[in-house]
Amino acid sequence: MKKRSESRAIFFALLAAALYAVNIPFSKLLLRHVDAAFMAGLLYFGAGVGMSAMRLRGRGRGEPPLTRSELPYVLAMIALDILAPICLMLGLSRASSANVSLLNNFEIVATALVALLLFGEKVSGVMWLAIGFITASSALLSFEGTESFQFSTGSLFVLAACCCWGLENNCTRRLSEKSAAQIVILKGIFSGLGSMIVAWIGGERFPQAKYAALVMLLGFVAYGLSIYFYVRAQKDLGAARTSACYAVNPFVGSLLSLAFLQEPLSRTYPAALGVMLVGTALTVWDTFREERRRK
Repeated sequence: MKKRSESRAIFFALLAAALYAVNIPFSKLLLRHVDAAFMAGLLYFGAGVGMSAMRLRGRGRGEPPLTRSELPYVLAMIALDILAPICLMLGLSRASSANVSLLNNFEIVATALVALLLFGEKVSGVMWLAIGFITASSALLSFEGTESFQFSTGSLFVLAACCCWGLENNCTRRLSEKSAAQIVILKGIFSGLGSMIVAWIGGERFPQAKYAALVMLLGFVAYGLSIYFYVRAQKDLGAARTSACYAVNPFVGSLLSLAFLQEPLSRTYPAALGVMLVGTALTVWDTFREERRRK
């Protein structure tokens, strides 16, 4: 039974990664018509509205609801989910979508470090090695060139988003025994409204209705369903191991970006891709090694 539940959890984590992978290329296209903060808000709001509709149809019922004791984690989760997608959209508007897709893997580093330092989850030697490779790849993707010795502003925004989501993943882990649908609805509705308030304060204009609807639909798929399956996976895998399985997302996102957007690759992209592949392979291997050890 335990083996079956863990296998199902790995499937949920991979499915969550695949669903989220569509976010980067299609968000890049929609950013031509929607400002960054409104984009972030509508993505999450679409996730919340979509999951609310699923819950009304009976999906996600029967799971234990959130209680007052989880309120600190819920508030932290919502606040981080306001900041993170805004940083991601600001980064995506300043960097190539292929680079942003790979940089998203830095979330593994942030999640593992927070899990270790704040919540006491163990990080193996292999995972530390993987963290080193992923960090090196992220640095290559962020560096603008030896002639300038500067880092890309867009890349720094993406890395900031990954750090926020690394902390948020661990907050969500504390809630993973509760209703996954309820967690996504809270994330979506309140984080979405929070981001839109930030957009309004910042002077952004609300987008045309057709673009707002498209962003919300993308949010339901890439955020709502993705987060739902991610939370379901965390129940059996934990924050660090779920994030490890989620590592396939940047590679799928990069392929979609190249296929749909045909943006020119940066000079450091091939080297960074190779280094990232090594780090990701080590992460996935460590995940399954830990699974065999626990049996």
